[in-house]
Amino acid sequence: MLRGPLLSSGFSGKPRGRVRRTRRARVLSSGTMRRPLIVLVLAIAAIGVFAAGLAALLDTPRPPRGASRGERLFYALCVTCHGVDGRGSWRASLFLIRPGNLADAARLDQRSDQYLVDIIKNGGAPFGRPGMPAFGAALSEEEIRELVAYVRGLSRAR
Repeated sequence: MLRGPLLSSGFSGKPRGRVRRTRRARVLSSGTMRRPLIVLVLAIAAIGVFAAGLAALLDTPRPPRGASRGERLFYALCVTCHGVDGRGSWRASLFLIRPGNLADAARLDQRSDQYLVDIIKNGGAPFGRPGMPAFGAALSEEEIRELVAYVRGLSRAR
């Protein structure tokens, strides 16, 4: 026979007498309260998956054939927030981000090429535009210059 403080004290680990189940325990064990919660969580998850898939299918712009390297980079990295025309995208507004209007010639003419290079390279946070990500680690200096040239063309095309 094992001896120890629990065994010698007479505790067998089993409850004695009748155990009363509380009303809450009976409700939860029957599953009547849990089932609607599970259905609600699954419905919300399904709506989220559907919305994400729909957003991806509705507007997945691709650069036109014969696009310059700067234009291809713009489509790959910038269109999601700035839109194809540079005026802003509805996707950015989902995250409460207001990207700069790259088609506004008056505003863009006030900015130097070096400013555009710096904001693309370092992101917008140092310039008071925290929604703009940094691409300095992903792009070479030449690619950034080509992207700046394409952005300048957006503002002149309008």
